[in-house]
Amino acid sequence: MGTPGPTSLDKPSDATRSDSAIWTLVVVALATFMLMLDLTVVNVALPDIRADFDSSFSALQWILDAYALGLAAVLLAAGSLADRLGRKRVFDVGLVVFVLASLACGIAPNDTVLIIARLVQGLGGAILFAVGPALLGHEFRGKDRGVAFGVFGAVVGLAIAFGPLIGGGLTETLGWRWIFLINVPVTIAAIVIGFLKMRESRADTPPPVDWSGMVTFSLALFFLVYGFMGGHSEGWGSAQIVGSFVLSVVLLAVFAWLQISRPGRAMFDLTLFRNRTFNGLSVVTALCALSVMPALFLLIAYMQNMLGFEAFATGVRFLPLTLLLFVAAAIAGSMVAKLAPSILVGASQLLIAAGLFAVLFIEVDSAWTALIPAMILIGLGMGVFNPPRAAFSIAVTTPDKAGMASGVNETFQQAGLAIGIAAVGAFFQGRVEDNFADSEIAAQLGDSAGEVGAAVSAGGPGVAAGAVPEGVAEQVRAAAESAFVSGLESAMVLVGVLAAISGVIAFVTMRKGDLDEAALATPGVPTDDAEPAKVS
Repeated sequence: MGTPGPTSLDKPSDATRSDSAIWTLVVVALATFMLMLDLTVVNVALPDIRADFDSSFSALQWILDAYALGLAAVLLAAGSLADRLGRKRVFDVGLVVFVLASLACGIAPNDTVLIIARLVQGLGGAILFAVGPALLGHEFRGKDRGVAFGVFGAVVGLAIAFGPLIGGGLTETLGWRWIFLINVPVTIAAIVIGFLKMRESRADTPPPVDWSGMVTFSLALFFLVYGFMGGHSEGWGSAQIVGSFVLSVVLLAVFAWLQISRPGRAMFDLTLFRNRTFNGLSVVTALCALSVMPALFLLIAYMQNMLGFEAFATGVRFLPLTLLLFVAAAIAGSMVAKLAPSILVGASQLLIAAGLFAVLFIEVDSAWTALIPAMILIGLGMGVFNPPRAAFSIAVTTPDKAGMASGVNETFQQAGLAIGIAAVGAFFQGRVEDNFADSEIAAQLGDSAGEVGAAVSAGGPGVAAGAVPEGVAEQVRAAAESAFVSGLESAMVLVGVLAAISGVIAFVTMRKGDLDEAALATPGVPTDDAEPAKVS
């Protein structure tokens, strides 16, 4: 065991501070890359997972959503714990949980175990999501913070964008289990570097941990997602689904009451919501996740299930989005201190909306190149959004509340992602199956039409055609292709409208005057009790 680095109360030399800052950025970047990779890397492996476990469309959604649910469940508690117990210490715990859960995902014997392991992986990831930006906020200030968050945003963009490519390569060469097992050596490296090189920091007056708030919020989110996930199969008016939504609303009401009645112990620091820019950024973050991540999930499904590309080939064809996302993130990071937040964030959402609407130009017989305009616009929008979101989420408050502010913003993101995957996925599934049911061939299939329609949404036209007698296979394929594209376009309209609304909200609510100008533009301003390092 090594000697821990200096805490926020120590007075290390300039060289020590600079060394600690750079290594902190390296560790946070490594952890963030693995976390964000796991949001998109799984998408391209879903057909292989479905084939191995004979998974339903709902089970595939849960494999994605369990991770987001875990993230949303403890993000705020993690932020509070980090401010109280020490950010480095809590971050290390998150790394250990994440690496063990990744190992469990990689050796899961069935989709049920995989879903549970993904949930635990999300719990570990929540700690890293909440504490990583706060660690950077402690080590870097002013223009150097802009550079650090530019790197952070570029890493986020790189992981999201290259996720399909990396996932495809691993799935085709080593098998889908390696999309999880690859996390193990990388995360272990981050643990070792962090233990040896990172400094400890904590808030002078940390807030208490709101355990009851965490439990009620987590359960409310779970029942909300469960309602959306099961609505199509169980029936939206069924007692099970209606009860799930009602229980979610009741739990959210209890959560709100806890936050208002116990401001000193609130999971959400209510003083943060006095800042209009913080409110706007929180809503925009949720709407962006709710629209973009389900869209990527469906576009990857289109590439694989409709156009028939293998996992790696799908990743290669996402390179237009990948490269522009990465470049835009690097540029946006340098603009954080120069442009008004409403311009950066608002423009990013409108670019995303334009890209989502551009998907409407595809036809049943379109080649994959018809998606290039959409991928260019979405990539630019995502790249422009990530760095300012990370920087502004902690610039709206004082350094001692950085963990809480970062945790609140990440909670909104993961809640939006979880709800989006469930709700938009259910909407897409319903539209595809309804469109197929309206086709002429569905009437000939009789009682089996419903099962064939479900096969279209879960595995694509090819799977549906393979589930019927050879004499009607081509007719089923044609109807399935039409239903799939129509369902995809309907889903793109939905998420495109949400992204456009998100852009309007950003322009209306976000103001530069609500941000800590020193945190964004003035180098050398101290964070906590230690003077932050500069990038050299």
